Amino acid sequence: MASSSRRRFIYQTSLFAGLFSFRKVASASSVAPVNPSGPIVLSTWSHGIPANVAAWEILAKGGRSLDAVEAGVRIPEADPNVTSVGLGGYPDRDGHVTLDACIMDEFANCGSVACLEHIVHPISIARLVMEKTPHVMLVGEGALKFALDNGYKKTNLLTPESEQHWKEWLKDANYKPVVNWENHDTIGMIALDSKGNLSGACTTSGMAYKLHGRVGDSPIIGAGLYVDNEVGAATATGVGEEVIRICGSHLVVELMRQGASPGDACREAVERIVKKQPQRSKELQVGFLALNKHGEFGSFCLQKGFNFAVKSDLHDNSLFDSKSHY
Repeated sequence: MASSSRRRFIYQTSLFAGLFSFRKVASASSVAPVNPSGPIVLSTWSHGIPANVAAWEILAKGGRSLDAVEAGVRIPEADPNVTSVGLGGYPDRDGHVTLDACIMDEFANCGSVACLEHIVHPISIARLVMEKTPHVMLVGEGALKFALDNGYKKTNLLTPESEQHWKEWLKDANYKPVVNWENHDTIGMIALDSKGNLSGACTTSGMAYKLHGRVGDSPIIGAGLYVDNEVGAATATGVGEEVIRICGSHLVVELMRQGASPGDACREAVERIVKKQPQRSKELQVGFLALNKHGEFGSFCLQKGFNFAVKSDLHDNSLFDSKSHY
C-alpha cells in the first residue's frame, strides 16, 4: 500500500510541476506531462513543426498514431527546401539521392526501406512493406520495384539547388561534415494517440555525400526508431553509425522500462556513445527524443543545437532545446 501511495504521489507531483514548466526544455531530466487521455506528437528539428501540424490533424480527431506519424513525416519528405529528407535531399558522393525510412506501430508491426531511389515518400513504402509483405526491410532495387508495383511513380529527387551544392562539394578536397547541419539528416516522429497507443516514423536522405550504398540508423528498427506500447517510444537523429553501435532507440525504451524518465534515458544513451568513442564523439552530433505512456517526454544530445517540436493540447507546436553533453 505504501509503495502504491508513493507512486501516486510522485506522478501527481510530476504532473503539477509540468503544468508550470518553462516553454523551453532546459534539462534532459525535464519532462512535460500531458493529460494521459490526450494525444501528443513530437518531431526532431525545426522541420518537425509543419510535420506536427499534419499529424495533429489526425490525432485531434481521435485518429490512430500510426496514421498521424506517416502523414506528418510526409510533409518534409515532399519539401525540396529540407535538404536532409526526401525530395531535395543532398545526394551521395556519386550524385544519387538515396532514401531510408522506417515505421512502427503499437503492435510491434514494423516496416523499413533503405537505399531507395526515385520515390518521394519512402515512409509510405515502409508502411506497405509492413502491411503487405512478410518482411521488415526492403532495400535498393528491390524496394524500388516494390514501390513501382504498388503504383508509385519515379521522380527525380535531385533538385537544381542540391545538385549545385554537391558540385561545389566535389571541388573541396578538404571537406569535413558540419555538426547540426548535414549531420542532423533525419526527421524522427513519435506520437501517442487519444486511445493511449504509440507509433513512430523516421525518414531521411542520409548523410550528405556519403559513399553510395551507405545506410545509417534511420531505417533500422531499434536504432533510429523503437516503439513498445507498454513503455514508450524513442527516435534518434545525427550520425547513424554511432546510434547503431548502441542500438540507441531500443536502449532508450528499455531504460524507460526500468524506470528512467524519458530525458534520463536519452542522457544514458548519449553517455554510452561518449564512453565508447570519447574522442570521436566531440566531432559529431547525436540526439535522442523519447516519449512514455504517460505523455512525458525528454531528450538529450551530444552537442548543443539539437531541438525538437512538440504539439499537444498543452503545447503549441513550439521548439524545445535539448540539453547536451558538451
